[in-house]
Parts: sequence; C-alpha cells; structure tokens
Amino acid sequence: MTRPAGLRRFVSDMPAGPGAGSQAEGPGVGTEGGGAGAGPAQQERCEFCAAMIAAEHGHVADLEKSSLSCACRPCYLLFTQGSGGRYRSVPDRYLADPARPMSAAEWDVLEIPVALAFFLRSSAAGEVVGFYPSPAGATQCRLDLSAWDRLAAGHPLLAAMAPDVEAALICRTDGGVEHFVVPVDACYELAGRMRLHWRGFDGGAQARESIAGFLEQVRSRARPLEGS
Repeated sequence: MTRPAGLRRFVSDMPAGPGAGSQAEGPGVGTEGGGAGAGPAQQERCEFCAAMIAAEHGHVADLEKSSLSCACRPCYLLFTQGSGGRYRSVPDRYLADPARPMSAAEWDVLEIPVALAFFLRSSAAGEVVGFYPSPAGATQCRLDLSAWDRLAAGHPLLAAMAPDVEAALICRTDGGVEHFVVPVDACYELAGRMRLHWRGFDGGAQARESIAGFLEQVRSRARPLEGS
C-alpha cells in the first residue's frame, strides 16, 4: 500500500504544537474549538462550494484519499450515509453500551501498549485498523484481528460503527474499561490535543487534563446502543 490507511492521513499534517501554525495543511478539521495552534481564528469555508461556515460544522470523508473536508450543511447532506460514491458524511452520533461493560482482561487480549486507542473499519485497508494518539499524531498499532473478532463477538457496540466515518474508542482507566462509538473527526480532535499539549516523557498535566476533558464530552454525548 503506497499511502497511509485509515486515520493516519487524517492527522499526519497537523502542526506539532504552538507556533507551528493555526491551520493544518490540507483538510481543515479543527481541534479544540477550531485551531491547533496560537493566533486568531479565521473564518472557514466549505471545501466543496466555498460557502462561509461556522466554527461548528460537519465533515465529509474522502474514501479515496482517506482525508476529511469541512462542509456546509447542504454539502454535508449530499453525502450522508447511503449516498455511496467517493464521499461520505461523518455522522454526529456517540454511542455507549452500559449493559455490556468491557473487562480489563478483555482489553488486555488486544495487547495494545497504551490505555487509550481507537479502531476504524477501513475500506482502503479492507479490515479493522487500530491507532493510539501520541505526541506524533495518530500512531498505527499492530492489531490481532482474530482477537478483535473475539472481542467484537461479545460487544455488539464494536460492530455498530459505520466503516470509514466512525470509530470505536476504548479507554482503560482506574475505574475500568470504557468503550464508545464516536465520529471519526472526534478521533482527529483527540490526536490534535495530544500533539498540542504533550510535554515531556509522560505528557504532563495539561495533556492529561485535555484528554480527561475530551472523555467527559464523549460520556456526556453518548447514548445507549439500541437493544442493549
């Protein structure tokens, strides 16, 4: 494969931190309110029709380039799920499955070297790919697909994510293991927070606070999986 699969392309051009520029080169998906660096916010435009758009707007995934584009509402609706073709709108749903909690032992089966990771069913790769946010952006991790299949068999939420535009976010904390389905642009935001705030060997207090705030937003937005 000659280009990055899944999410790696989504975050590869993001600036490494303050002073590196306020706008990512390429598809502009804002982080933490519209900018990955210092400086005044600029009015954004739809990348399909050039109409002015608000800071809060939808995104459309380009399945051929594995990239995200900002979109006005009319253009976003053109590429909603089921439209087919190269482009697909990123849903805004957040899902949880409190009826089927994940155990630490189940998470350990995946052998992911960190406590926070996200997983995308990539059409380009033809399989589920895993990533964890790091100071360098989104780092692809080696995923045992048979272990993933066994985990997904016991947790229907993992099978609920739409290919390419939603991801399974799994987080291990002192309180246990949480898992959600989130929009793929939320994972872009998470990776941006890491690059922006990470300091030193362990990330530092600011990075930990930013990630904690992100997870609180996910928890507050998540709705129960139907039928759980």
